[in-house]
Amino acid sequence: MENRLPGVTISRKKNQSLYYRSSLTYRNKHISLGSFDSMMKAHLAYREAWCLLEDESLSIESWTDHKIISFEKWVCLANFRDNHLYICNPIYTKQKFFYYYLSPNTCLIFDIEDLFYYSMHKIMRRGGHLFVSDYGMQYNIMNRYGIKNYAVQNRDYKLKNGNPLDLRYENILIINRYQGVQKIQVKGVTKYKVLIHINGNYTVGTYDSEIEAAIAYNKAVDFVRTKNVTKNYSINFIEEITNSTYAEIYSRLKLSKKLRTLSQQ
Repeated sequence: MENRLPGVTISRKKNQSLYYRSSLTYRNKHISLGSFDSMMKAHLAYREAWCLLEDESLSIESWTDHKIISFEKWVCLANFRDNHLYICNPIYTKQKFFYYYLSPNTCLIFDIEDLFYYSMHKIMRRGGHLFVSDYGMQYNIMNRYGIKNYAVQNRDYKLKNGNPLDLRYENILIINRYQGVQKIQVKGVTKYKVLIHINGNYTVGTYDSEIEAAIAYNKAVDFVRTKNVTKNYSINFIEEITNSTYAEIYSRLKLSKKLRTLSQQ
């Protein structure tokens, strides 16, 4: 067995080949720095970590592609050094909010109330969307803030300061909560226009309340399904009314003539 350098543990894979784990203990916490294919790399990671922990002039921005330690681990160590809080995800805490680093150049901002959740859930990116894994399923994190998967920025919601990475609650303004519903102004009065996409947008109708509009969209979905439209529509869930109220509104709402004559198109 090779002589071990400081901070390095030698281990074997199932095929009996060697690999090298790097770790240290700081403020009574044992921290793994990763596994490496050489003892020297593992030792250099150990030295880099101690350099960061002991030199407060080094910041998150001090990390470069030439570092042995991963960027995520660098953020974790910087946060532990400065804020005495070790979190496995790449989070740097402030008094009322925290940063979640997706990369050296992309940093989300969350309220401190969300710290426990994101300490336990790693954010992943796929196709421009942000997900976490929970109970074996992937969930779009925007749903936590009332932003639906179909929502379009500046139509269904706004980020008040214009920063698409700032997901603090005070920065999020929900405009349209429901699928197919758009808030409009008609002669200075707020109305809710409903559209459903089939082979193009069909107007379902214009309604006085947001809840009526949401139910009208559901009714339109039910109707087009009777016309053998096989598109997989998401329906609106309205929690603030009873089932009987929902049924009463559903029965009296009218759909546009164009939609009702869909089979003749």
